[in-house]
Amino acid sequence: MKKLATLTLALALGACAVGPDYQKPATPGGLSAEGAFVEGARLSAVNAAELPEKWWRLYDDANVDRLVNEALAHNTDIRQAAANLQRARAVLGEARGRRLPTTETTAQYTRQRTGSNSFGAQFGGTQAIPSFETDLFTTGFNANYELDLFGGVSRAIEAARGDVQAAAAQIDAARVSVAAETTRSYALVCSNAAQLTVARETVRLQEQTLALTRRLFEAGRGQRRDVEQADALLASTQSQVPALEAERRAALYALATLTGRPPAEADAAAATCTRLPQLSQAIPIGDGASLLRRRPDVRQAERQLAADTARVGVATAALYPSISLLGSVSLASTTLDSLVDNDSINFSLGPLISWSFPNQTAARSRLRQAEATAEGSLAAFDGVVLTALRETEQALARYAGELDRNRSLRRAERAAGEAARLSRLRFDYGAESFLQLIEAERQRADARAGRAQSDAALAEAQVSLFRALGGGWENAPEATRREPVQPQS
Repeated sequence: MKKLATLTLALALGACAVGPDYQKPATPGGLSAEGAFVEGARLSAVNAAELPEKWWRLYDDANVDRLVNEALAHNTDIRQAAANLQRARAVLGEARGRRLPTTETTAQYTRQRTGSNSFGAQFGGTQAIPSFETDLFTTGFNANYELDLFGGVSRAIEAARGDVQAAAAQIDAARVSVAAETTRSYALVCSNAAQLTVARETVRLQEQTLALTRRLFEAGRGQRRDVEQADALLASTQSQVPALEAERRAALYALATLTGRPPAEADAAAATCTRLPQLSQAIPIGDGASLLRRRPDVRQAERQLAADTARVGVATAALYPSISLLGSVSLASTTLDSLVDNDSINFSLGPLISWSFPNQTAARSRLRQAEATAEGSLAAFDGVVLTALRETEQALARYAGELDRNRSLRRAERAAGEAARLSRLRFDYGAESFLQLIEAERQRADARAGRAQSDAALAEAQVSLFRALGGGWENAPEATRREPVQPQS
C-alpha cells in the first residue's frame, strides 16, 4: 500500500497537459483594424467616446426604455440562449467531476438452487451429489480514480469552460439583437404614424383643391380636365394611407412578439406614438479596439476557438496510456447475521493501465479532426472580426448618407411648401393656370412624403449603427449578468 501511494503521488506530480496551449490570436489587419474608424472621421454626428451599456437610453424616450427592458426579460430568443448556457454549465460540471473518483455502492440478496445434475456422479461413481439451495447476502463499495497524467481531463475542463464563455457571449449577442430590433420596431410604429399624419394632411389639402376646382367648373370658370387631374392627384395620395396603416399595425405586432406577448396584446402606449424617438446627443462609437472587445459575436468566436484548441489536447492525450486506480471492498455471507464478520470481508486494490497501442489509427484520426476543427474556428474568428469592422463602417457610411439626404429633403420640403403657397395665391388672383397649381401641389406632396420616409430611414440607420457597434453587457462578469425571467407554468 505504501509503494502504491508513493507511485501514485509521483505520477500525479509528473503529470503534464499535452497538446497546444491556447494563445489569443492576433487581430486580422493588426493595429490598423483596432484604430479609429474610417467613416467616423468624416461624420460630425458621432464622437469617439465609448458606447454606453444601455445605448437605447440615448433616445431619452421612456417608451423605448420600457419596451427594451420588457424584451430583455421575456424574449424567447434570449430564453433559448439562456437554456443553452445552463446546458454548457452542466457539461462543465460533468467535466470537473472527472477529477474526482467515481464511486458505486451495491447491495444484493440472492436465493440460489444448484441441481444435482450440475455435478454428475460423485468421483465417477453412481451416487450423485444431491441438489441444494443457498442464500447469499452481499454489499460492496467500488472506487475508480483516473490519473490525469497527460492532461486529458484538464483539457476537457478547459474546453468546457470555453463553451460556457461562448454560450454567455451568445446570450449577449441575442440581447444586442433583441434591443436593436425592439428599438427599430418601435421606431417603425412611430415613423409610419408620422407618415400617416403627413399623408392625411396632404389628403385634406388636396380635397380642398378638388372642391375648389369643382366649384370653378360648375361656375363655368374651369374645365372638366382640371377636375379629373385634381381627383387623380387626390386618389394617388389617398392610396398611400392604407399601406402606411397596415405597416404601422405590422410593426406593433412585431413589437408585441419581441416583448414576449401575442400580437393581440399590442402595446397601447406604442400604438399612440406619432413622433419618431430623437437622439439626445451624437452617437459615441469608440474605436476598432473597443468594438472588438464589445461585440459579443467576436467574443463568442474567440472563446469557441479556445475550446476547440483545448479539444486538440483531449485528442492528443488519447494517444498515451490511461492509468486508473481501482479499489473495491465488499461483504458476502450466506447468512445475514454473519455479514459483518471478518471472514465476510473481500477487497481488491490495484492500477489499471489501458492503451490503444499499437493500433492508433482511430485515435490519430480523431486528433486530425480536432486540429481541423480548431483551424476552422481560427478562420471563423478572423471572419467574424472582419465582418464586425465591415458592418460598422457600412453602418457609419449609410448613416452619414442618410443624414445628408434628410437635410436636403427638409430643405426641399420647405421650398415646395412655399412654392405651393405662392402658386395658390397666384391662382386665386388669376396669375397662374390650374395646371401650375396642381403641379405645385404634387411637388409639395412628394417633398413631404420624401422627408417623412427619410426620417424613417434615418431612424433605421441609427439602429443599424447601434446594432453594428454591439455592446451592453461586455463589462459585466458572467456570474452577475441578469438572466431572463422564466415563464410561469
